Amino acid sequence: MFKGSIVAIITPFKNAKLDEDTYISLIHYHLKNGTSGIVPAGTTGESPTLNHEEHIRVIELCVRECKGKIPVIAGTGSNSTKEAISLTRYAEKVGANAALVVTPYYNKPTQEGLYHHYKSINDETDIPIIIYNIPSRSAVDMSVDTMARLFELKNIIGVKDATANLERVNEQKKKIGNDFIQLSGEDGTALEFNLRGGKGCISVTANVAPKLCSEFQEASLAKNNNNLLSRAKEINDQLMPLHKSLFIESNPSPVKYAANLLKLCSDEVRLPLVGVTAETKEKVKSAMQQANLI
Repeated sequence: MFKGSIVAIITPFKNAKLDEDTYISLIHYHLKNGTSGIVPAGTTGESPTLNHEEHIRVIELCVRECKGKIPVIAGTGSNSTKEAISLTRYAEKVGANAALVVTPYYNKPTQEGLYHHYKSINDETDIPIIIYNIPSRSAVDMSVDTMARLFELKNIIGVKDATANLERVNEQKKKIGNDFIQLSGEDGTALEFNLRGGKGCISVTANVAPKLCSEFQEASLAKNNNNLLSRAKEINDQLMPLHKSLFIESNPSPVKYAANLLKLCSDEVRLPLVGVTAETKEKVKSAMQQANLI
């Protein structure tokens, strides 16, 4: 169920408020363009600046609009274990297929603290949980041994790996096995990630290139088909400038500008994020043109 091109969907705003109509149209845009799953209320969805009502609303709307056609993996992480449990319970209640739970940021828990954070969420819910390991933002890196311990629990099923260390794919596969779902959190390394045993990508680029990202994932996961692998490499080369341009400035400001170029939504972000500079706009626009998206 959890594989392929899974979009970390942006949250559109209008005059500083959640733009529900546009958000719904974005969901249907992905349903029509081959996206394999949606993550509402992730970092790309600006979860740090969504208030509680907005956070649960975007999850609810996503589940409602997807209607079981593709899985919804709700972003429910927090650096407060109590809050993460509450959000995960809500996601389960409204029918999300899984929860994406980031390692607690700023607190810098030990490996034992990480284990008990996830164990507490596991023990209080009955929904599949995907660990989100992103040391560059959370300041903690969950070890392979800790993941292996967590995988013994009833709800922990895999990881979104944004360590940018491809060796981790091999290490986690060797230690934990093939049943542990590994999803990339880095569009630029997703090809090699899949070739090493990954099952897909929770993608930023899929916000503006859903068809290409879907085709790329399908081809890259067909490891024994040389023709499809060649196609995956071709798409990877086509999208690489875009992957890079979307992280010149803090995510999701560049991808919201790219979405605005496609008239999908406004490029409005919330402070402390700001809109991208004129120089970045030119680079994003050029990358979109190279990918034949505009």
